[in-house]
Amino acid sequence: MFEYMYFARPDSIIDGISVHKFREDAGRYLAKQAPVDADIVAGVPDSGLDAALGYSKESGIHYDMAFTKSKYIGRTFIQNTQDTRRELVGLKLNPIKASVKDKRIVLIDDSIVRGTTITKLIAVLKRAGAKEVHLRIASPAFMDVCYFGTDIDNKEHLITYNRTIEEVRKIIGADSLEYLSLDSLKEITKDCHVSSLCSGCFTGKYPIDVPKEINKNSFEEIKF
Repeated sequence: MFEYMYFARPDSIIDGISVHKFREDAGRYLAKQAPVDADIVAGVPDSGLDAALGYSKESGIHYDMAFTKSKYIGRTFIQNTQDTRRELVGLKLNPIKASVKDKRIVLIDDSIVRGTTITKLIAVLKRAGAKEVHLRIASPAFMDVCYFGTDIDNKEHLITYNRTIEEVRKIIGADSLEYLSLDSLKEITKDCHVSSLCSGCFTGKYPIDVPKEINKNSFEEIKF
C-alpha cells in the first residue's frame, strides 16, 4: 500500500491503478470522512499534493500552496538520526507566507511515521501566521514494522506507538488530526490487479511469514 501513498511517482501505473488517481481519491475520501471549516487546503510536497487536490475538489475549499520545496534535499524520513532529519526538514520546505498568514489550513500529508517532519512543518506554518492547522493523513495510522521496503525496524520508534490520536495531535501541535480509514483504503484499491495488497504497517497482518526477531536497529527511539 505504501508504494501508492509515498514511494511511487504520481505518473506511475501500478497493478492497474494510477498512483495520481489513488492519491487524489484518498483526499476525496478524507474530505468525506473528516470535514473541517477552513480557508485553504494545502499538501506537503510532494506526495501530499495529489491528495490535497482531491480534498479540495470534494470539499470545495480553495487549494493553495503552503510550502516551497528545495530541489536539492532528498527524502528526510529515511535519515538515520533525529538531528539530521530536523535539520534537513528546515532546509527542504519553506512556508509561503502570503498563502498561509491569517488562514485556517487543512494540511494533507501521505503519512506520519516518526512525526519529525510534520511537527516541524506545523510549527513553521504557525510562525508564518496560520490561524489553525488541521492535519489530514491520506493513509491509516502507521502502527507496525514494515518488512518489505519501508525502513522501520521497531514499532516503538513510531509516533503512534502506545498513543491515542489525541495524544499524537498534541505532540505534533495540530488543531485537529484525522487519518484515512482502512475501509476507505481498501475501497480505493478494489480494482487493483493484485488480489491482496500488503497493509501490514497499518494492521500488523502480513501476506507472508515475517521474522520473529529483527536483526537491525537503524533508527533511534524518539523522545517527545
